[in-house]
Amino acid sequence: MSAAGGGPAVRVGAMVRRLDDGHPLSADPDLVLPLASVGKVLLLGEVARRLAAGTLSPTQPVELRDDDREVGGTGLIGQLSPQHWTVTDLATAVAAVSDNAATNALLRLVTLDAVRQLAHRAGLRHTTVHDRIRAERGPGVPETFASGTARELCAFLTDVATGTWQGPQACRLLRGWLAGNTDRTMVADSIGHDPWSSDRVRVENKTGTDTGVRADTGIVTGRHIVVYAVIAAFEPGAERAALAELRRWGTAVDRLAGPHRPDSS
Repeated sequence: MSAAGGGPAVRVGAMVRRLDDGHPLSADPDLVLPLASVGKVLLLGEVARRLAAGTLSPTQPVELRDDDREVGGTGLIGQLSPQHWTVTDLATAVAAVSDNAATNALLRLVTLDAVRQLAHRAGLRHTTVHDRIRAERGPGVPETFASGTARELCAFLTDVATGTWQGPQACRLLRGWLAGNTDRTMVADSIGHDPWSSDRVRVENKTGTDTGVRADTGIVTGRHIVVYAVIAAFEPGAERAALAELRRWGTAVDRLAGPHRPDSS
């Protein structure tokens, strides 16, 4: 897919599914693309799985090391003074502000192999996390933090939305973290919702931003429940065109979800 006006190319992999009737919309949903921080949803899933199983305590302290703080990028934890944070603190920071320092600390705790195994057990064949967050990527390290497809992200979040992934408690934990995401500038920008109101459309999502990548995946609850994943990979100079594509898909998500119907109606 090319940007409007003959500008730099934007490749989009997208999948949207309304759960009650299975109504799908898609464009190249099996295209394997870099995910940027959208891959952190798998890390959060592994943490939620362990908390629900009781093999990890939400109050367990985790050390934040100097090399965690040095990765830079998104987040706040690395700029604050405490050296130890609880598991729940770190997961909340990853979900809310895509915190890179918190991501690396949690990856060290649960291990990269465990996150990859979670993806494999969930039936994901092309969607996984390859590495920890790095300030720079050069020879000898994976080219990207995570990669995957819109179809597989949608399948994973469908199981989360229906409570069938690892049981209801793990799904509630993961969805609760995703509901706290502060980045609603991509797909969610076109969805009529107010995160501060209990009687409006609810958005639970994770976004990813990197050089040449914008991505957003989530669960939207309005009159209907809709899961979506939209990944845009683009050439330098096409950032605005990529965001326009994600917001265009957001309009479709908004239409499929419909306005929330209050219980009193």
